[in-house]
Amino acid sequence: MPFPDANVISVSELNRLARDLLESGLPALWISGEISNLTLAASGHAYFSLKDERAQIRAVMFRNRLSQLGFVPKEGMRVEARGTVTLYEPRGDYQVNLAELRQAGLGALFEAFEKLKARLAIEGLFDNRHKKPLPAHPRAIGIVTSPRAAALRDVVTTLRRRAPGIPLILYPAQVQGEAAPAQIVAAIEAAGARQEVDVLIVCRGGGSIEDLWSFNDERVARAVFACPLPVVSGVGHETDFTICDFVADLRAPTPTAAAELTSPDRAAMLARLAELRRHLDHALRRRLENAAQRLDQLGRRLVHPGARLNQQRERLAADGRLLEQLIRSRLASTRQRVDGLGERLRRASPDLPRRAERLARDAAALTRARNGLLDTHRQRLARLADQLAALNPAAVLARGYAIVETADGHAATDPAQLAQNERVTLRLAHGSVDARISHPPRQHELPL
Repeated sequence: MPFPDANVISVSELNRLARDLLESGLPALWISGEISNLTLAASGHAYFSLKDERAQIRAVMFRNRLSQLGFVPKEGMRVEARGTVTLYEPRGDYQVNLAELRQAGLGALFEAFEKLKARLAIEGLFDNRHKKPLPAHPRAIGIVTSPRAAALRDVVTTLRRRAPGIPLILYPAQVQGEAAPAQIVAAIEAAGARQEVDVLIVCRGGGSIEDLWSFNDERVARAVFACPLPVVSGVGHETDFTICDFVADLRAPTPTAAAELTSPDRAAMLARLAELRRHLDHALRRRLENAAQRLDQLGRRLVHPGARLNQQRERLAADGRLLEQLIRSRLASTRQRVDGLGERLRRASPDLPRRAERLARDAAALTRARNGLLDTHRQRLARLADQLAALNPAAVLARGYAIVETADGHAATDPAQLAQNERVTLRLAHGSVDARISHPPRQHELPL
């Protein structure tokens, strides 16, 4: 019985479903096996199979991952690979996409490496605040490596090419084997104690993790950290990392690179020196040209002393003539002003006899006016005196009249102001007498 159409899928859809199931159902795994059917493609990718005694699986490692390995995969090599199980859809091949690859038996070394790295990082041996700067122009460079190492030849060749004038001092030590860590430590300590160099290179060539294991030793790491000299680590190839790289003041990808980092580039310095010399020559040439132009200008302005004396003599004579003209003009102006002031003074001088005669006439007129004014005032004063005498109450009393004063001191002017038996005072010309009203006075009894 055929399946319904809804349950029919294509091959590509099946492979896609299988790939999704594999990738989602299985996490990344470490797989142990032997490399077989190895193909290193021109694209840089590696294709091979991982097999054991009873099975095999296809594997692929792409170029970006393969380039980070510290070794080259070889046919028959036993390895431990970490990757994701997937399916290559076009052919339906079940395979592993590898992210990491290491030689079998190195798992313990990697684990020890990671543990030591984590512990030293916690202690602060990798902190940037402990990193010492490299000298720009070292007086001498020290090298810690094996006298038979190819890395020593590379370093020496590079330093002789870049800075042939800088002395090199070798602190020999084995760089591989059980005795290597102790010798490396001794060499580093000797360099720090002698203070013969300004910077120290610790280096060796590339190799497997076992070959480089001496530089993962804790004793070497602490010796590098305690070294008073700046230390550059140039161990292995660019993809190799050791504990020494993390502790050193600077990590170089190769021994040759370490030599380049610790030395000034002689060719670059010579080129810079030539450039500075060109700038200096140009600046000096411009300075000399400017000085020559300035000298020409000053030369044109320079005058012979005799000619200058003649110029000064002529200028002094011209100034003398001008001063004489100014003095004459000033004298003439002053003379005119004095003459004008004299004329004004003569016009303003008084005529004394005439002024005396006029003064006498004015004095006589003033005397006459004064006498006339006095006579007028005397006459007016006499009239006022006569009027005052006529109005004086004492004069009236002297003619026989009296003033009647009431008890309160007021003068009575009307009989109605007096009462019968009222006591009054009669004010006379010479004294006064008291009186009493016997009967009320009558109106108009006194003669007018």
